[in-house]
Amino acid sequence: MLGLLGRNSRRFSQSVSCLRNSSTLVVAEHTNDALTPITLNTVTAATKVGGDVSCLVAGTNCSKVVEELTKVPGVTKILVADNESFKGFLPEALTPLLVNAQKQFNFTHIAAGATAFGKSLLPRLAAKLDVSPISDIISIESEDTFVRTIYAGNAIATVKSKDAVKVFTVRGTAFEASPTSGGTAQSEEAPGVDVKNELSTWEGQSLSKSDRPELTSAETVISGGRGMKNGENFKMLYELADLMNAAVGASRAAVDAGYVPNDMQVGQTGKIVAPQLYIAVGISGAIQHLAGMKDSKVIAAINKDPEAPIFQVADVGLVADLFKAVPELTEALKKE
Repeated sequence: MLGLLGRNSRRFSQSVSCLRNSSTLVVAEHTNDALTPITLNTVTAATKVGGDVSCLVAGTNCSKVVEELTKVPGVTKILVADNESFKGFLPEALTPLLVNAQKQFNFTHIAAGATAFGKSLLPRLAAKLDVSPISDIISIESEDTFVRTIYAGNAIATVKSKDAVKVFTVRGTAFEASPTSGGTAQSEEAPGVDVKNELSTWEGQSLSKSDRPELTSAETVISGGRGMKNGENFKMLYELADLMNAAVGASRAAVDAGYVPNDMQVGQTGKIVAPQLYIAVGISGAIQHLAGMKDSKVIAAINKDPEAPIFQVADVGLVADLFKAVPELTEALKKE
């Protein structure tokens, strides 16, 4: 009975959204050469609101990204702001652009992925628009009712917003990625803006290069924790990952200890992943880490402590010394 009522309620809410001419702006996250995968998940979330879905692509020499988005079903319009002012995607530069876009098009919703990019930009925008941002959305019940994660993803809350424009970030693992073909979106120049950013400057970036899959989009992820003891021992995981075509992640404890760079961190304050297979090696299972990987389809854990919390969420658990178990697994895969 409750399930039927819920479906009817959503159907009614979506019809109301259309009557009120709801429109959502998705702020595309990208590298200037390609879309970041979470943008496609955010587009899917935006379609749940009802009404038109537009995307904003701001960057430098980002025509490839615009071309990608024109093929995404559900997107009706793409606003393009290609300017050196947006180098580095600084929130201080992008916020005035978003404010101008909102003034011109009067969107009812503005969304971005719940990443470092989205979480640094949208709260600033919300403050300028004098509304309250909503973070880590995992479900959209209607045009003004959202379900979000709280307390390290271990609890959820339903939030109803009365703001004229709803500003929110989307947890990518909660929504399927939109297809990348079949769309017919048109592009146009975004509203002009005079960017006077005296608060920050973009100095450059240093990107680590790897033949392994990107952490947030990999089908298999192998993560190491404090039990790895040092960064040198992560070589065991790299070798195993290469055999499994997997990405390598880490717990915050391993990152804080200096074993690996912080761009490998999985968890509430790191990257959110939901691979087909997640292998936790030497990770105790703190709630902050679980928040970043609990949506994985299959979770396997290797830990010598049978009382480690990670075993409470693992589908497969191996109580063993990782320094014996991982090399044995690696050798077994080499023989196949």
